Amino acid sequence: MQDTSLQKGDFEALSEFRYQLRRFIKFSEDAAQSAGLTPLHYLVLLHIKGFPGQDWATIGQIAERLQMQHHGAVALVSRCEKAGLVRRSPGVNDRRQVCVHLTELGEKHLYHLAGLHRNELRSLSQVFKVARISAYNDDEERSQTSGESDARTSP
Repeated sequence: MQDTSLQKGDFEALSEFRYQLRRFIKFSEDAAQSAGLTPLHYLVLLHIKGFPGQDWATIGQIAERLQMQHHGAVALVSRCEKAGLVRRSPGVNDRRQVCVHLTELGEKHLYHLAGLHRNELRSLSQVFKVARISAYNDDEERSQTSGESDARTSP
């Protein structure tokens, strides 16, 4: 069944968002590779340092952040460890848990790349927007709180 509430503007907004997202991801991939890392190595470093409330992450947390299987995260962390970017340690409360920490080299790469990414995001601040995103959010909230049907209108 076709959703008749979708209008041409909705498709244009989704297309533009995906286009800008892909441009940013391409920038990120190129930046990581020019720093001598794979894009996944950069993401491991970012998710370790950026995990809420701690400066390390477990293998499971890394797997969740990367949306990958646990065994894939183990292999990826092993590659990062071999490259000298991270080190593992047993968990403090549960020694079966593996905590992954950045090394000095990993920190150095991360700070360099994160600075580039922050600058790129700032340069895209007027471009990397989803048209009418707040309208989508507002409509969804209104629908959930009052039981109304979706009342989006075309621009």
